[in-house]
Amino acid sequence: MTDALREKLKQLPRDPGVYFHKNTSGEVIYVGKAARLNSRVRQYFQASRVREPKTDALVAEITDTDWVVVETELDALFLESEMIKRYKPRYNILLRDDKSQTYIRIPMQDAYPAVTFTRGPLDDGAMYFGPYYNGYAIKKALRFLRRIFPYSIHETMPKRLCLQYHIGLCPGVEAQKTTSDEYKKTLRKLVTYLKGGRKTLERELERDMKRLAMEHKYEEAAIARNRLRDMKELQRQIVFGDKEFMDISKDEALSGLMNMFGLEEPPKRIEGYDISHMSGTNNVASMVVATNGLADKSQYRKFRMQLPGNDDFGHMRETMKRRFSGKHKDWGMPALALIDGGKGQLGAALGVVRDYGIGIPMVGLAKREEEIIVHKELSNVQIPESSADAWVSDSGDFVSIKLSKNSHIIKLLQRLRDESHRFAVSYHTVLKRSSATKSVLDVIPGVGAATRKKLITSFGSGRGVKDASREQLQAVVGQKLGLTIYDWFHPSD
Repeated sequence: MTDALREKLKQLPRDPGVYFHKNTSGEVIYVGKAARLNSRVRQYFQASRVREPKTDALVAEITDTDWVVVETELDALFLESEMIKRYKPRYNILLRDDKSQTYIRIPMQDAYPAVTFTRGPLDDGAMYFGPYYNGYAIKKALRFLRRIFPYSIHETMPKRLCLQYHIGLCPGVEAQKTTSDEYKKTLRKLVTYLKGGRKTLERELERDMKRLAMEHKYEEAAIARNRLRDMKELQRQIVFGDKEFMDISKDEALSGLMNMFGLEEPPKRIEGYDISHMSGTNNVASMVVATNGLADKSQYRKFRMQLPGNDDFGHMRETMKRRFSGKHKDWGMPALALIDGGKGQLGAALGVVRDYGIGIPMVGLAKREEEIIVHKELSNVQIPESSADAWVSDSGDFVSIKLSKNSHIIKLLQRLRDESHRFAVSYHTVLKRSSATKSVLDVIPGVGAATRKKLITSFGSGRGVKDASREQLQAVVGQKLGLTIYDWFHPSD
């Protein structure tokens, strides 16, 4: 350990937080969390501690350590999860078991959603929170929260009331002790808490308590009072949040983007866009959102392209038109937009936002060299002083900026670009699988599931239906529908 690092470690606070170990080139090689930063980080450098060889190899490379202070250990757990996905530190891969990551799943589309845990999220319409790398801590947190916001864990509805109902942890969905709307109202409060709206929720509960008391609904007012008291008490034990616990000015990537593009404040909302297709089929676009530098999956959106064919520029224009047409004012406006691609994709996107009179900064990120592409209209772009090996090249109306591969700005933009690509590909895959199992009979007007079954039973396949005569079809499904099906396959007749 160097003298400079030894002096720096003396400044470690006792608070919970996330720490970043770096090597001589400034690369983040390990991200960890701590209930008390001062004791946890110093443990790495205690000669008396017995460590695994992999940990010894990590310690031998550490030349600098940074940290971010948060409110509680669980806040640190959430931030650690996001920073590992942003920086992809190689020692986190070596020292962690991927099977340990856990997601919280809440399928709000169900009548009585069950709150469960899973290791892999699906594109099934449910809400997912995570991943978290300490399943024990997450499950413990949800047990605390269940006392305040009773929820069901039954994916298959039991035939009688469960024990959790009798001790106040389950709302009794098995016997419909609560309506679907009331139960979902409670779940939405839980979701608000999970998404970091702790303070908003406290104000809401306090307002409800006073309103119910004025209406002389004293029992309901007492329930609201108890929830408010329990939630404030919960803050002393374990608190969940992703938007209120961290001062975003401490995020070096956000501060770097603010200085680089001359923004008035760190960009609170960054949107990333990507296009996905296969040979011009099942064309889709994705919009992912980083709020305060962290992935905000509740804000993700996907678009099924109406423009056919293999036209990335055209699809990017269509995406921008649908996003910024003014029909989605509830989404909010981004402080910065990232386009997955080079000058062509960025130029297509810029053309649309200019036509709409929108002045948000837009940048592209080219995959091959990881260059940041900006238009010359952003003439106030400032290269970060920390990027000593950065270079800028001029190309027509655009400027390419190459920062250090360990730059915090590059790591954040890569994280957002990769997430937009993942989200677009997952939606494209769903459509591709759906189209692979689609029958030629599915698109014939007037042909439903029962008629398709009758036709397949009679003729064996879609090909058999196509080859059938008019009289054969009419004998199976009737005169009018048989003629419709025959005309669909034989329009020239």
